[in-house]
Amino acid sequence: MIAGAPLALRADTKPILIAAGFVLVILAVGTAYTLATQGAATLLSPAYLIQQLQTGAFLGLVAAGMMLVILIGHIDLSVAWTLAAAAMTATAVGGPLALPAGLAVGVAVGLLNGIGVAYLRVPSMIFTLGVNAVLRGLMVAQTGGFAPQTAATDAMRFLGAERIAGMPVAVLVWAAVSLLTAGLLSRTAFGKALYGMGNSEAAAYLSGIRTRRVTVLAFVLCSVLASLAGVMLAGYSTKAYQGMGDAYVLPAIAAVVIGGTHILGGRGRYLGTVVGVILIVLLNSVLSIMQMPEAGRQVIYGGVIIAMLLVYGRGAPTGS
Repeated sequence: MIAGAPLALRADTKPILIAAGFVLVILAVGTAYTLATQGAATLLSPAYLIQQLQTGAFLGLVAAGMMLVILIGHIDLSVAWTLAAAAMTATAVGGPLALPAGLAVGVAVGLLNGIGVAYLRVPSMIFTLGVNAVLRGLMVAQTGGFAPQTAATDAMRFLGAERIAGMPVAVLVWAAVSLLTAGLLSRTAFGKALYGMGNSEAAAYLSGIRTRRVTVLAFVLCSVLASLAGVMLAGYSTKAYQGMGDAYVLPAIAAVVIGGTHILGGRGRYLGTVVGVILIVLLNSVLSIMQMPEAGRQVIYGGVIIAMLLVYGRGAPTGS
């Protein structure tokens, strides 16, 4: 047991260190570019870094929920339109009920996904993709195919765009969710159940874990966090719009996997997901600053993800 502990520690820490190294490389390349073209180290300025954290907060919320689902060996492809539906519902309802209405969308979608996967035994990739299509159809029908004609409420703008003592409220919300998620995974029976089910759902069931309930709760939390991100993103943009969640599905999955969470479940640390989010946000930002054409940006973006997965992402999951 004692001899195996250092190996377990290295297995958990290695992907986080690799992702952090990539973050430093991205910052170094971007800084060298801005020094050469603008004569200033723009990427190292506090204003730039805080702005990137604010942008990353929305992705961070989606990735936090996605990690819970991936840990049990599933995936949620409905987060794109869960995010959009929550934002569009919140702006349509307006007033003090806007935020509860948006989060209620997440609860409803999460329950639907969880019941479909846990009780009906439909593969999560197929079921959540179908739910995503249903949500898209409902929102298009609600708006008639046009952008919603309602704006974000003051509370939504506060969460998504305002600052407290110079720090974006969105970053503070992400930090609070991160602390809760890390504590949930490391200090609760629910967190241990997630890891146990990811390694072997059958063994977890035989050990007394109510696997169906855990699965439903994981999907509910994933959808609620996606809904919260949607409400805040609508506040940041001052309005909701169709397809606003499309850009968050693959980056959220990539952030989770890049951070060291095994795509088949059973292994991963939340700190790695945070570092993965920061890596993806900075990579997109630097490529934008360098005015890289969209085709080139996608090639580099995908190449970095593949390279990191080849470095450490091929091992089999280990015990929690």
